[in-house]
Amino acid sequence: MNSRAPIVGVVVVAAGSGTRLGAGRPKAFVELAGRTVLERSLTSVFGMQREAQIVVVAPADRVSEAEAIATHAAGVAASSISVVAGGDTRQQSVALGLAALDASVRIVLIHDAARALTPSAVFDAVVAGVAQTASGIVPGIAVQDTVKRVDDDETVVETVDRSELRSIQTPQGFPRAALDDAYAGATVEHTDDAALFAAAGHTVSVIDGDQASFKITTPWDLRRAEGLLTALSGPTGIRTGIGTDVHAYDDESELWLAGLHWPGERGLSGHSDGDPVSHAITDALLSAAGLGDIGSVFGTSDPQFAGAHGEVFLASTRSRLEADGFLIGNVAVQLIGNSPRFAPRRSEAEALLTGLLGAPVSISATTTDGLGFTGRGEGVCAIATATVSRQYS
Repeated sequence: MNSRAPIVGVVVVAAGSGTRLGAGRPKAFVELAGRTVLERSLTSVFGMQREAQIVVVAPADRVSEAEAIATHAAGVAASSISVVAGGDTRQQSVALGLAALDASVRIVLIHDAARALTPSAVFDAVVAGVAQTASGIVPGIAVQDTVKRVDDDETVVETVDRSELRSIQTPQGFPRAALDDAYAGATVEHTDDAALFAAAGHTVSVIDGDQASFKITTPWDLRRAEGLLTALSGPTGIRTGIGTDVHAYDDESELWLAGLHWPGERGLSGHSDGDPVSHAITDALLSAAGLGDIGSVFGTSDPQFAGAHGEVFLASTRSRLEADGFLIGNVAVQLIGNSPRFAPRRSEAEALLTGLLGAPVSISATTTDGLGFTGRGEGVCAIATATVSRQYS
């Protein structure tokens, strides 16, 4: 794990047999538009804003396979993920996953791998809810169909007020200590972790879920998920991301800007080389693909990136996107600052960055006429916009 121990842990439950899917293998290991259900689920987890420890709970006979999938999904964050063997029931599997979390974890999210299309924003919302309330937080959506209560003979007894009903999804989030106590005291099997947590006397609240977070259980569900993903690969599947980066001038540093070394120019401070153009592009690309941001993916706590040049971040980001099925469309950057004079090296910088990303990169530069921190000569700002599209074989 990184030296900065995360306080959020995510247990991804992938130990189910998937009998109803009829694929001849556990559903977490079934392909969904070119990638396994488990890998797609982990992609959503790694899109979280907050760094987290991730534990995958897999069938005992598929731990090695799960480890390979998890490592590929994690990329440079491979140290943050591990795989453990599950138990005979879902509840036992979750307990084994909880036992593998580090002592630093204070907030736990439990997620079913079968909800492979859950947006990363739902994970972020659940974490925020637990942090704010110190109670259980679960995402849910309103029940749209009319609901009838029936007797043993399937005769309608009453119509249930659906305004009070929610279809509950995952991830479900809880304070770590209270969840551990609830699991330690559980004597019966519950249908989900929220029910177990509530049975122990704790409060559970519902926040808005997402229609995309449906559970892949049957062949119809799998086909529905494939259809949604395939639709994203067409013209309407173009995604846009924005990244901004700011660095203060530092007379003790050399200047690296837009991937180029600028001898004799005033440098910029930073954990790496302080290149705001490269860093803004990295953030824009990760944002467009829903894969997090430069801080969560690379992190200032990781010593391997200390002093690293922009090309390291850009090449790694491109590889990460391509491994996730994304094609970079183009990148545009606005550079704001008093110095250096960028125009003489614009073409050189654009050619370098275009080659690194395999997509057109254009850079414009301006000043703020003496206004703000850039106008006062305190630093440089870069704002990048990127487009990507999802590609499937």
